[in-house]
Amino acid sequence: MTPRSWLYVPGHRPDRVTKALTAGADAVVVDLEDAVPPDQKLAARETAVRLATQDHPVWVRVNDPAGPWGAADVEALAGLPLAGLRLPRCEDPAVVREVGDRAGLPLQLLVESAAGLARAADLATAHPLVTGIGLGEADLSADLRVTGDEGLAWARGWVVVAARAAGLPSPVQSVYTDVADLEGLRASTERARVTGFVGRSVVHPRQIPVVHDVFTPGPAEVAAARAVLDAAARAQERGEVAVLDADGRFVDPAVVRRARLVLDLYDLSPGGTN
Repeated sequence: MTPRSWLYVPGHRPDRVTKALTAGADAVVVDLEDAVPPDQKLAARETAVRLATQDHPVWVRVNDPAGPWGAADVEALAGLPLAGLRLPRCEDPAVVREVGDRAGLPLQLLVESAAGLARAADLATAHPLVTGIGLGEADLSADLRVTGDEGLAWARGWVVVAARAAGLPSPVQSVYTDVADLEGLRASTERARVTGFVGRSVVHPRQIPVVHDVFTPGPAEVAAARAVLDAAARAQERGEVAVLDADGRFVDPAVVRRARLVLDLYDLSPGGTN
């Protein structure tokens, strides 16, 4: 299944971590990096290790492996029953390979610099355990000296291409930092969906319903997707790979893949079933 929401929670706040696990997000990301003060890095890491022994699979965003805390994070978490690691500030495929070999866990890569963006395609194929690649837009904007949201449009398009060319899932959109602006979040998330993103990172539980609403297909879209799969099944029975459905729409394998994604997203909604 493809998570729609990825809720970041600071690892040095066990009270918030406990709440995050029941906040309704499709995935929880315990943050050891940006949200954690330097003197709390060890406490945050210990929280992540404890969580790995419980019944709540979580992702963990470690610190930069090239920095003072990242290597220790990877060492402490290697081989634990976590959903995976989010690896920040990715620029060098060799570093990704090293972390993949040491951690033995699925990796989601965050591209947050011009150097990383230029090597996104190489990063996406750096290790078999890479399961996703996306942008860290706040740091990327600063590095690129971008002064408006539209300045990141090409970078978003490029990371979508890098992910899909590598056979990875569509990328997860970066956080919308104005937590109070839910209408802005909705507009931004709608743009993300139509430009190739599936899911979004969030920093507050109040953002989850908006993200879920945008990424959950509506009844008409679900009905159309089911009709596509029905038409494709009938075509397969006749030994065909492409067919016109009952409404005269052309159905080929690419259309079928899109229909399956729609139903996967719908299955994540309350009561969603195929």
